[in-house]
Parts: sequence; C-alpha cells; structure tokens
Amino acid sequence: MINRSYIIVLSVLVALALGTYQLLIPKFTTKAYSRETVENISQGLTTTTRLGTDSNQESSEVLNETSSSTNENEETEVSIKIGVEQELLRFNNAEKLEDNFISYLLIGSDERSENSSPARGYVKGKRADVLILGIVNESSKKTSLISIPRDLLIRNSCTDEIQRINASFSSNACGNNVENLAASILNLTGITINHLALFNFEGFEKIIDSVGGIELCVDRTVREGFSFELQKGCQVVTGEIALNWVVSRNTEVLLGNKIVDENGNDASTWKKLSNVTDLTRIQRQQDIVIELLSQLNDFSSLGELTDFISALEDTFVVDENLTNNKAANLLWNLRTQSLNNIDKLTIPTRPYRTESGMEVLVMTSYFLDFLKENDLLD
Repeated sequence: MINRSYIIVLSVLVALALGTYQLLIPKFTTKAYSRETVENISQGLTTTTRLGTDSNQESSEVLNETSSSTNENEETEVSIKIGVEQELLRFNNAEKLEDNFISYLLIGSDERSENSSPARGYVKGKRADVLILGIVNESSKKTSLISIPRDLLIRNSCTDEIQRINASFSSNACGNNVENLAASILNLTGITINHLALFNFEGFEKIIDSVGGIELCVDRTVREGFSFELQKGCQVVTGEIALNWVVSRNTEVLLGNKIVDENGNDASTWKKLSNVTDLTRIQRQQDIVIELLSQLNDFSSLGELTDFISALEDTFVVDENLTNNKAANLLWNLRTQSLNNIDKLTIPTRPYRTESGMEVLVMTSYFLDFLKENDLLD
C-alpha cells in the first residue's frame, strides 16, 4: 500500500509544478484565424462561414469590428487613372512559398484608450500601423524580420478596392480583420501566415516599461514638441518616450548647442528633420523590436520573467492556433539566437502620389526576387 504521506507530498509537488507553469506560460487572449479562409480571400472568394455558423458572440465581434474599423480607416479607396493601377500593382502577385518558411506576423494597431500616452491623443478605431513579418527558413533556420509599409498600395482581393494595405485590416463578409490582412500579405509575398500577434499603443508602452525601459541611440539631439527629446548618444527611455519616437512624423533636430534661458525655457534653434517617411518609422520599429528581443537574455530571476510575461498577457492578442506552449517556446528559443544574425529588411518600394493627392508606396520588385537578392531562399 502506498504511504499516505507520500501521496500528500506528491500532490503538493504536482500543484506547485502546475502553479509554476501557469506563472511562466502566458494566458494570451486569442483571435479566430483560419488559413483556409485566408486562402479563399486571397483568391477573391467570399466566405461567410464565420458569420453564418460560428457562435453569436463571434458573429457579433466581426460585425462590431466592421463598423469600427472600416469607418475609421481614412481614405480606403484610392483614386487612380484607369489603366495606371495595372502598372502600379505589377509586382503585387507573388508565387506561392508554402514549404519554405515558418512565418509570424506582428501587427501594431494604433488603437488607443484613455490610458494611452497623453502626448499621442485619443482616437477611435483600429488601423494596422506596424506590420512586421518574421520568417524562419525551414532548412537553414535563418530568421529575418521584414517590415511591410502601412502605406503600401494593394488591390483588396475581397472588396476589389485599390487601397493602402493597412486599410485591409478590417472585418467583413470575407473574414475578420487579421484574416483579411493576412490575405493581402499572402498575395504580396506568397506566404500564408502561420501565427500572428497583435498589440496596441498602450500595450507597446507597458511591455517596454515591464523590462525597465530600452536603450535608444541617436547621432543628433532630436525632439518632437513636448512628446520627447532624445540627447545625442545613447539613453534608456520609458515606453512612452520609445513609442513617441517610433511614430514621430515631425521630428526636429537641434542646430548648434542646447541653450536654456534665465527662466529655464529652451532657447535653442531647432529644424524639422527632412525625409521622415513611413520607411524612417519602419527602421525605428525594427530597432525597437531587436532591442526588446535582446532583453530576453537579461532575466536573472523568476520574478523578473513573471513581470514580463504578465505584461504580455495583458497586451498581446494571438491567433487561436498559437498555443501558450508554442508562444513560450518561441520566446525561449530567441534567447539563444545572435540578434546580429537576424536580418532587418523592408519590402522594396517607391513613393507615388495618387490623383487625389494621397502619398502611397508601390512595390518595385517581386517578393521572390527580393528574397533571392537577400539570400533568404535556398
């Protein structure tokens, strides 16, 4: 007969193990995501299954997203001369690359609440402000981060509208917002996204603050109004400052030395930094992501790791197929990678002004050629 004390001790150990597991593995909020639906959308097939057969709660969610996202997306349809769109979109149809990569999509939404940074203001709705495609070569295990400009011009395969790619981040009868966006990316890259994660501005700040801030380095002293001022060189900044730096479109650079008058006011000379574009912001986004990944090696205690995991629980939404185990393993494996070996790339584009005066970006080569030029394809 098994000793009763032994059973009690074993039960306690199992309980402790389960408790530790719950601490270490984040309980992410999940998002419905069907690769089959994405494939159908990319081919222009309207799929109403999710609205027609899923639970009332899911149907309500999709309908609510449609009203909030679509109405808030500015200028979803682009005015272009008849025939011109064929030339502008000539590189947008990619060959399928299903068996070459494991892919992850990071979506940063500019959705904000009353708790978001006061410097950025409060807006309704959701727009895909940050799009970073992470791909892992199946054979070489090489990891790359490929940014997709939010102003990239596409033809929406669901609505047939010509629009910026961030406008496809909305729900309709074809699918929910992440499925529609993934379908646009499938058409551009030939890659069906395996897993995805979403965060908003407030979550971005909280994640950075949870690791004690991150280091930003600039070659000149820069600022934007009262939202941030970064001194020449390197400094550790809060999540709010990091966010303001990433999204800044009106960055100013200090001319000469910093001058403070007798009343303590800034009397320096500042000049607006030229050529601050969507591509400038992409470079900043990539730097932030790499810097955050480098923080994974700094956890020296369970308490520190728990703080970070807790931040992830509150701020990320992941697809329904990305289990807690997979998410934790992904982060853990990144600790052993040399971040210097992670490529930071951006889909090749050129600027274009539409008839209505909208500034957009147009692809300048096929995605397959882009991969070959950067030695990302075997």
